[in-house]
Amino acid sequence: MRTFAARRLIFGSAFLILAAAILFADSALSVLMYPVAHISGYGLLGMCVFLALYNVRKKLTFLPLGRSALWLQFHIYIGLLTGVVFAVHIGFRIPNGTFEVFLALAYLAVFLSGVAGLILSRIIPPRLASRGEEVIFERIPVFVRRLREEVEGLVMQCITEADTSAVPTFYVDNLKPFFDRPRHYWSHLVHSTRPLHRILTDLEAQHRYLNDTELGLVEQIEDRVRTKDDLDYHYAMQRTLKSWMFIHIPLTYSLLVLAVFHVILVHAFAGGL
Repeated sequence: MRTFAARRLIFGSAFLILAAAILFADSALSVLMYPVAHISGYGLLGMCVFLALYNVRKKLTFLPLGRSALWLQFHIYIGLLTGVVFAVHIGFRIPNGTFEVFLALAYLAVFLSGVAGLILSRIIPPRLASRGEEVIFERIPVFVRRLREEVEGLVMQCITEADTSAVPTFYVDNLKPFFDRPRHYWSHLVHSTRPLHRILTDLEAQHRYLNDTELGLVEQIEDRVRTKDDLDYHYAMQRTLKSWMFIHIPLTYSLLVLAVFHVILVHAFAGGL
């Protein structure tokens, strides 16, 4: 924890120093009539290319390219620093021209999605740790199926051992949809336990009509309902993280394509081509 705090202090301080240096250089170069827009534009493009390389680094784990944690820190703070360079590049004003506005919106989409991802990566892991054991996302459907089979087995016991249809009827009407697939995505996303409380309340309301054998089986079903709810929680949180990546990464590559096209247009109209 101390190492993480020290690393955050170092990178945070470096970010503030570089941000101040960029703003000072912008002011000084403007006075000297240097082409600040060109310099900042190429700098911004280079930073975006470096940021895109982080996704490549994650896939090439077998190469000695440095620790992923260190790459992540550079990715975060350089990503934030692009906000300063971008503001300098557009002269702290709304861009002129349809393409320039579209390019600026593309950058803002990448930047804001990156900030959103940073927030999610800080919020979600602690929440996952508070809800049962760590579960691999791709294995969640397997665990859900096993739970459903166990519950259906308990329901069959109610029929064969207790000779009653009360629990099977309740299962078909109320629990089967719950165990068929991950449920209550949005409730889990806002950390709400209302759906679980509602299901358990409905189950507890059946206790008065059950004999001892049925009551024991229903209590086992309730345990599996809680386990299923934990799996749904993990599914919702992990799916959110994965969905964010499917948004942020394509936006990043789209921005790079637009930025290269922007450079070509600038040189073309400047007589460079």
